[in-house]
Formats: sequence, structure tokens, C-alpha cells
Amino acid sequence: MEPARGRAVIVGTAGHIDHGKTTLVRALTGVDTDRLAEEKRRGISIELGYAYQPLANGEVLGFIDVPGHERLVHTMVAGACGIDFALLVVAADDGVMPQTREHLAILELLGIGAGAVALSKVDRVDAERRQRVQTEIAAALASTPLGAARFFHINATAADDPGTAALSRYLHERAVQWHARSDRRLFRLAVDRVFTLPGHGTVVAGTVFGGEVRIDDTVMIMPAGTPARVRNIHAQNRPATLGRSGERCALNLTGIERSAVTRGDWLAAAPLLAPSTRIDVRVRLLAGRDPPLPAWAPLHVHLGTLHRVAHATGLEATPASPGTTLRMQLVFDQPICCLPGDRFILRNAQASRTIGGGVVLDPFAPARKRRTDARRQYLDALEQLVAGAGIATLLQQSPHGLLLADLVRLTGLPAGEIPLPANVARLSCGRDEFVLLTAQWAQLRERALKALRAFHAQAPEEPGPDSGRLRRMAAPGIPDALWRALVDELVRERVVLRQAPWLHLPEHVAMLSQADQALAQALRPLIAAGRFDPPWVRVLATRTQQPEQRVREVLRKLVTEGSVYQVVHDLFYDASCISELAGIAGALAREHGTVNAARYRDALGLGRKRTIQILEFFDRVGYTRRVRDAHVLRQDSGWHLS
Repeated sequence: MEPARGRAVIVGTAGHIDHGKTTLVRALTGVDTDRLAEEKRRGISIELGYAYQPLANGEVLGFIDVPGHERLVHTMVAGACGIDFALLVVAADDGVMPQTREHLAILELLGIGAGAVALSKVDRVDAERRQRVQTEIAAALASTPLGAARFFHINATAADDPGTAALSRYLHERAVQWHARSDRRLFRLAVDRVFTLPGHGTVVAGTVFGGEVRIDDTVMIMPAGTPARVRNIHAQNRPATLGRSGERCALNLTGIERSAVTRGDWLAAAPLLAPSTRIDVRVRLLAGRDPPLPAWAPLHVHLGTLHRVAHATGLEATPASPGTTLRMQLVFDQPICCLPGDRFILRNAQASRTIGGGVVLDPFAPARKRRTDARRQYLDALEQLVAGAGIATLLQQSPHGLLLADLVRLTGLPAGEIPLPANVARLSCGRDEFVLLTAQWAQLRERALKALRAFHAQAPEEPGPDSGRLRRMAAPGIPDALWRALVDELVRERVVLRQAPWLHLPEHVAMLSQADQALAQALRPLIAAGRFDPPWVRVLATRTQQPEQRVREVLRKLVTEGSVYQVVHDLFYDASCISELAGIAGALAREHGTVNAARYRDALGLGRKRTIQILEFFDRVGYTRRVRDAHVLRQDSGWHLS
């Protein structure tokens, strides 16, 4: 069994180009993180570099070394997104430079509040210059979460530099004291490196954002949705059977080509992530002299290790001006994956400077009704969720409840770990469940029953609406799966009865006397024999030698019973014939996309008027709906015809 390990800590460098970040990491760890030939030739970091150092408690301290060049900020953000502790490096001879300030802003926008400052190259300046630069750095940090960061004066090229030794001790102390936190979330790793090893195949590396992964686990490559099995794990540069939240891990995947995964992808537990092209976010725009962002402004978005261009549209009346904080929607051309609470960085359309950043609220934002009061209240509830307030408020703002699978994707927790309030109802619908407050469930039930009572009052001669029609009457906006669960529950409780496709209240039943039954036995064969052109009521009255009103009353009872259907006034069809007519209409609709009167007339061999009457009957009962001069099958129809 693998020995227990403490909470991993990742230190990330930040700072202007040529201020000595890579040299300092090499002095601390003995590892040269510039591994590319071009990096060694040019003397600058181009890609992310990684180094590790053992700690006294048996843990390993990880380092991510980022490029400092202004054109490589996207790479810097990909590395910074997974760090716990920032190591800001500022050269004493240069002082605070443009990328110093931009990297500092990025760290703040990413929510990184722990760090230290390395004042590098102190051997090149006198004591007065050192103090002046330190004061300059302190002023730049004063209004940030790193305002209390400790300073170290470093000459990283000296073998016995006391500043480097003091910094190393300090980092070790902080790492050992780092508080482990319980992480019950599902596994998620942000991919920042993909490579192949001879004899092993594809290896994917990155920082674990949540949960755990074990050898032989199946993970999903997202947003593509490709499954992959974990063959081997290296956690913090050591072979392991387990990778955990906060660690840098390299996962050897089986059956996956290197081209199938790239930086910006996620490896995640199967239930956790779903692709989306729209996300609602809260954005903080950095102060500056730029004009407000116009509607649909293109922006470079850095989320996790992903770098994509998205269009931004405001969700509030507040202009998107520098220095403001507001909600926006980001719309991507291709699907991405994220969770509420994920942080991101925004850069301008030219990718020349950072203009802001923020936090994800809704990973599955709607394209319509984005600014309604209901939508604002839902986003308020999501902000409370991100702040740790739980899901009770979110359910209050979800009158139709939420799928348990969606709650998993909103909380990051396994279904069994989500802390549900006591006053919730859970309804099975296929392989998933709906979760909604019991008061909301009671309201939905009453809306369905009220609509059914109204239908019976308006059409007492009809057996009742089918499920789709009742849904359109009672709750047209309800999700289909929740509506099916609601109807199934009402039927199970026998509050509602189901007869073929029809739904009706228990008291809405046909009561046939002996005389009614005798007349019905005489009427049914006559109607069935007429097939697609049954006799009218007056003809049936003549043949049975009964008054027309008497025939009409019995036939309406048979409609309630479900054995015949009233297509138009005084024209009734046998139930089996209606099923046959519906089947013909369905076949034509599936073949041609729609069914029109001319095509249906030819198939039935009837006149145009009768054909239209039958089609209008199917529209009325919810089997089809009219679209201009044609009819299409309703997807939500409760009809199940052989």
C-alpha cells in the first residue's frame, strides 16, 4: 500500500523576462527547467518548466517556472492557474517592469493570495538601490493579497548565497505547514503538457484541480468526451498509485493517441464535466484608460490551461468600463468545460495586455432570456453556491428543480456527497433524478390536476388529454423528463388514471347502464365496419331505430371509455381505426418530414374534406401540430401506436 501523503504544494514563479526566475528555480532545486534547445540558445523561457524538491515530511514541493516575455502571457497563465504559492521575482537592477505588474494582476485575478518576493541580482547593485527597488515593489503589492509577502535578497548564481538558502528554508516551512483540506470533489486535471514515452504511449500532465485518480480508473478527455484508462501515475515526480487534488500528476493513458488530447483539455471523472459554448461569469475589469467594452467584443479567455477567443456580452445595465465589476456572458465558437467558481483571465482582442478576469457562475448559460429577473436571481443563487452557501437558494430559484447530474456539475461533488436540504423531493426519471423543493413539487402536482379538471369540464365527452397536451396546458416550460416523472407519480398514486394515451381523473368515467351497453354493442360493429368512412350519427340512429340524441349520448360515453373517438361533431371512429389512421400519418411524416392533406388523402382514398377533418382531429388531440399547410408529429405526444 502506498504511504499516506500530506497536502501537496505548488510554487509558481512570476515576473518580467530576464529577471532570473529560471536561474532561481535551478538554485533552489538543482533542476534546469529550460529543457528546449531554443530556450537554451536564446536564454529565455518559452514553455512551462517543472522542478521538484523533497521535504522533511516526505512530501515533495513542486515548482512551475513560467515565461516572462509579454508575448508568452498565455503560457504564464496556463502555469499560474494551478499554483498555491506565488514566487514573484524582480531584478534589483531593473526594478518593477511591465510584466511584473501584469503577472501580479494575473495572480490577484486568479485568487492566489500566498507568496514571497525574490529581489534577484542583488550583486549588481548597491544597498541603496536594493532598498529603493524593495520600496517600489512593496508599493506595487500594497493593494493586493500579496501585500504582506516576505522579501528575500537573492544572488542565485552564487553557490552559497544566504538569500537563496533563506528562501529555500522559508518555502519548506510554508509547505510543511500548509493545511490539508478535505476534498470530496470528483477528479479533474487541467492538461498543460502532452508527450509520448517509448513503450508507454501517451502521457498527459497537469495540476489536479479536485478529487483523486487511481491506476485503472477510466477518465474522460473533455470537451471531446473520449474515455481513457489510466495505466500509470506519477504524482509530484514520483511513481504513485494515487494522484490527488493540488498535485502535479503525469498520467499514462492507454488507447489514446497524442493527437487526441492537448493543452487546455481536462481529464475528469465521467459525471463531472459537460461541454458548453456559453458561460455566465462575474468579471472584474482592471482600471485603465480604455473605453468601455462594446457589445460582442472579442476577448482572449484563459481558463484553466485553455486559451480561446470568446465574444462578451453584458448581463447588466452597467457599462463594461475599466475598473468596474459586473456580470457578463462569454460565448465561444467551440465547446469548453468549466465549473462554477473556476477563475479566468481576460486579455484584449489583440492579446497585448490583460484587461481583467473573474469567476465562472453558470457553465451552461442560456442564449435567450439572459437578463430577466428570474435569471438574475438564479445567478445570485449561483454566486452564493460559489461562496459556499450550499444549494438551498439555488433550488428556490429553480421552480422545475434540477437534475441530480446537473447538481454534480455545479458542485463538483459525487451525487451521494451533495448536501441536499431536508425539504426536497427526489424523482426518478430514467437513469437520473430530479431534485426539487417539496413545496415546488406540490405546486406542479396541483397545476397538473387543475388543468385536468378544466379539460374535463370543457370537454366532458372526451376521455381526457394525452400527456403532451396536458403538459402544454399545465406547465409548458417544464422539462420533459420531469413532466414524465410527475405523470408517472400521479398514475402510481392513482390520483390520475391512464387509459391508452389518455389521462383522466378517477371520477371521469363512463357509466353505462344495461340499456346503454345493449345500444353500444349494436353501434360498435357498425362504426368499425365503416373503417375510414364510418356512418354519421343520423345514419346510426336510423339503423338502430333509436333517437339521434340517445345515440349521441351513448357514443360520448364510449369516447370517455376510450373505445371510440369523436373526430368531428356526430362523426365517431373506432379506436383501432384511429390507431391505423395515426400510423399512416406517422409513416408519411417520417418519410417526408411532414404530412399534407393531398398526400394523406391519396393514402386513405378519402375526399379532401374528410382528410382535413382527420388531420385536424390529430392536431386537436396532440398527435400532430399544424405548420402552415402541413402537419408534423409532436415529439412530446403521449400516443404509442402499433
